[in-house]
Amino acid sequence: MASPTTGPSTDPRTPPAGTPTPKRRNTELALLGFAVLITLAAQCIVDLTVTGSLSPELATFGTWFAALWAIAHLVVRRFAPYADPLLLPCIAVLVGLGLVMIHRLDLAGTQVGGSDTGEDAPVQLLWATVGLGLFIAVLLVVRDHRMLSRFAYTLALFGLVLLAIPAVLPASISEVYGAKLWIRVAGFSIQPGEFAKICLIIFFAAYLVDKRDVLALASRRVLRLELPRGRDLGPVVLAWFASILVLVFERDLGSSLLLFGIFVVMLYVATERASWLVIGLILFAGGAFVAYQLFGHVRVRVDTWLDPFAYKDTGGYQIVQSLFGLGTGGLFGAGLGGGRPDQTPVAKSDFIASAIGEELGLFGLVAVIVIYLVLVERGLRTSLVVRDGFGKLLAAGLAFAVAWQVFVVLGGVTGLLPLTGLTTPFLAYGGSSLVANFGLVALLVRISDAARRPAAPAATPPPKLVDAPTEVVRP
Repeated sequence: MASPTTGPSTDPRTPPAGTPTPKRRNTELALLGFAVLITLAAQCIVDLTVTGSLSPELATFGTWFAALWAIAHLVVRRFAPYADPLLLPCIAVLVGLGLVMIHRLDLAGTQVGGSDTGEDAPVQLLWATVGLGLFIAVLLVVRDHRMLSRFAYTLALFGLVLLAIPAVLPASISEVYGAKLWIRVAGFSIQPGEFAKICLIIFFAAYLVDKRDVLALASRRVLRLELPRGRDLGPVVLAWFASILVLVFERDLGSSLLLFGIFVVMLYVATERASWLVIGLILFAGGAFVAYQLFGHVRVRVDTWLDPFAYKDTGGYQIVQSLFGLGTGGLFGAGLGGGRPDQTPVAKSDFIASAIGEELGLFGLVAVIVIYLVLVERGLRTSLVVRDGFGKLLAAGLAFAVAWQVFVVLGGVTGLLPLTGLTTPFLAYGGSSLVANFGLVALLVRISDAARRPAAPAATPPPKLVDAPTEVVRP
C-alpha cells in the first residue's frame, strides 16, 4: 500500500500499478493433468484388486477422460480466460472418482453374492460427454451473465413447468421408489427437476436484486431480530408453498428441501437480515410437522431415520447397510476393490458416498468433502469479487446449491438427516444430475471470468480546445 509519507510500497507481494491480472490457465492445466492421473491410478487399483489384471478398456477410458478435460480447458482458455483456475480441476476429480466407484460397483457382479451388476460406468462417461457439450454451449451462448436477468421470469416459468411435469404424468412413467421425479419414455429417462433448479436460481437472483431494498425494510425488533414488514413476507411464503406442493404431489422431500433452502439463503444474502433465516426455519418446521401428520411416505422416512434398525428388513435396510459399510471402512478404508459396497442397494446413485467411505475410509470421505468445500469456496469468493449485484446473488445461489445438496445427501447416508433421494453432485450415477451440474459450473466459470477480468479503463475525454486570443497587428 502507498503511504502519504513513505511513497509507493516496496512490498514484493504487491503488484505494481498497471500489472495485468494473471489468467492462471497453465495452473488449471497442471491441476487437470493431476486429476486425470489420480483417476487412472484409482481405476488401475480397482482392476488389479478385483480381477487381478488391468481392464482392456483402460486405454480407451483414459484417452476419453483426458480428452474431455483437455477440450474443457481449451474452451475456457479461449472464451473465459480469466475464470477461476480451481473450478474445473475440482469437477474433474469428483467426476473421475465417481466413474471409478461406478466401475468398481460394475465389477461387483463378478464377486460371490454380488447384488449390483450392470455396465453403468461407460454410460456415465457418455453422460459426462453430454455434460461437457452443455458446458461449452453455456460458455458460447452466455457471453455476459447479466443477460440472464432479462429472461428471469421466462426461466422461472420454464423451471416451474419442468417441476410440474412429473406430477401430472402417470406413475408408470414418472415414479421411482415412491417419488414422482422422472420422465421415462422408450428406455430413456430424465429428471427435469435438476434443470429446474438452475432456472429458479437465476430467477431468484434477478428478483431479489430488484426487490432487496424493500425486503430489507424492518417493521419491529423482537429479541434482537429486525423482523420484516408483513406485506413483504409474500415471496418467502410463496416459495414455501411451492416447496410444499412439490412434496405433496411428487412425494419428493429432497427437491422440496433443496429449493426452499436455496431461496431462503439467497434472501438472507440479498438483505443481510438474519430474521429471514429464522422465518424460513419456522416455516420449514411447520411444513415438516404438517407433512408428517398428513402424508404416509413422509412419516415412513422420518420413523426409519429415527430408528433404522427397527425397520432393518423393510424401509431401513438401505441406511442400515450404509452404516455397516461406513463402519467397515473405519479410518483408512478397505481399499479400492477391497470392500463390499454393492451390499447397499442403489449404491451407484443414492449411496455412492457410503461406498467411498467403505473403501477409502473416513479420511478418503473427508478428502472428497474438502474438494466440495474448495468448489463452494471458490463460488462464494466469486460472489464477493464480481462487480454487479445480479452476479453476486447468482454465484452465491449456485455455490450454496452444491453445498446444500451435498450436506443433505451426506446427512441421509450417515443417518444425520432423513433420506431425501437427492444424488451427490458429480459423483453419483445419473445423467440428469451430471449434465445439469455441468451447466451450473459453466455459469460459475462465466461469472468468475467477469469477476477476475480487469476493468476496462475509463475513456480519456478529448482535450478541450481553447481559442487563442486574437492578436491585433497595428500598422
